[in-house]
Amino acid sequence: MDPQLAASLWQQVWQGLRGSDTPLPTLHFHDFAAFPSAFAVSELASTSIGLAAQAAADLIASPAPVSVNMRLASRWFQHSFRPRNRAMPALWDAFAGDYAAADGWIRLHTNAPHHRAAMERVLGQHADRAALSRSVARWNKADLEQHLIDAGGCAAAMRSEAEWRQHPQGVAVAQAPLIAAIARPQGPPPDWRFPRARPLSGIKVLDLTRIIAGPVATRFLASLGATVLRLDPPGWEEPTLEEEMTSGKRCARLDLKSAEGREAFRRLLQQTDVLVHGYRADALEKLGFDAETRQSLAPGLVDVSLNAWGWQGPWRNRRGFDSLVQMGCGIAHQGMVWQGASTPTPLPVQALDHATGYLMAAAVLEGLRQRRQHLTGWHAQLSLARTALLLQQHPYAADARQTGIQPAPHDFLAPMEITPWGIGERLRAAAYLPGTALVCASAASPLGSSAPRW
Repeated sequence: MDPQLAASLWQQVWQGLRGSDTPLPTLHFHDFAAFPSAFAVSELASTSIGLAAQAAADLIASPAPVSVNMRLASRWFQHSFRPRNRAMPALWDAFAGDYAAADGWIRLHTNAPHHRAAMERVLGQHADRAALSRSVARWNKADLEQHLIDAGGCAAAMRSEAEWRQHPQGVAVAQAPLIAAIARPQGPPPDWRFPRARPLSGIKVLDLTRIIAGPVATRFLASLGATVLRLDPPGWEEPTLEEEMTSGKRCARLDLKSAEGREAFRRLLQQTDVLVHGYRADALEKLGFDAETRQSLAPGLVDVSLNAWGWQGPWRNRRGFDSLVQMGCGIAHQGMVWQGASTPTPLPVQALDHATGYLMAAAVLEGLRQRRQHLTGWHAQLSLARTALLLQQHPYAADARQTGIQPAPHDFLAPMEITPWGIGERLRAAAYLPGTALVCASAASPLGSSAPRW
């Protein structure tokens, strides 16, 4: 651990949430450990989780200081769930990954069937990665990136930090706050008690997020006792992440592209305290649910949203994932330089996703605090690219040595978690807030296993 980097990150995430005029609370670290990386990944893990826990402490006016187990925080950025009667699921599609183009590197993201189909519309179908590699090698990386995006796919050419800083989207991200939050019109006084043991008991959270960052946020809210209802469209699957990300939640399906689905969503929203969504920038607007409409349906709504590349700039509506943002903004290139490698070197974990998830959870908790104190609604926006910039501002020194993250026998909760897939173990919480249990009350559940109702 680098104490100076941890202190700087803590100050920046705190000011991103509460501004520079609010005194910086003390965050205690222990069980020091750090991922080998060019950047302060473990420090980011500890401070982002610490921010969410501190926001919970502020919500219940707890005077006790928050502490974070740095090694456990790092482990939460890997996996929180370990199956005991089967192997861990594979995380990547057979064709996902980095490929050498004619003038550099490009990453293809093909985990979702429709994203793989888009790749094949541009590059054709191939028997294996070697055959696909030969096709990619004939392309200029920027041209292939754009063709794949235009086809509805997901890809990112590798850029250096310097190239990203000069890119129009990089310029837009650099001008954005870490958490862009504004107050919305007032709502009626909420009937919330915020009990210390389960602060979010009775709070209804509607979850329209997928693939790590948003689900991390709502999983943390569920660990504080929130009632979380996750909505997915028909046909959407996340077979490698369900057991990891759905603990504490009910999961339902709803087709927002249908009139019946939009009406059901409208009814749900009218009873919702918190909306967390990760759709592209104008997706809900096109469905008739812009920010003003959402607030009118649920006056005082705490509304927190996420996208990949930032909320301003030419890529605000571009599809993206953690691994693509790492590739596009210079992190994978800097990792390659740091390691002296000949291929892109990403972070050891999908830290942009996980950190942004905890920052989102903190934004929700701050919104609830603002609602209680001022009766206002709350709207916050975050992006993976802006979290990436935060991390890029905190590189390790060239001679820094990281010990790595080692498991310990006491890392997991004592009772086994029984899920529809089998049995396994869940990590203990990395943050400690005296008197508050940071643990989900129910096991993971499959997507679409519940009805879309409160």
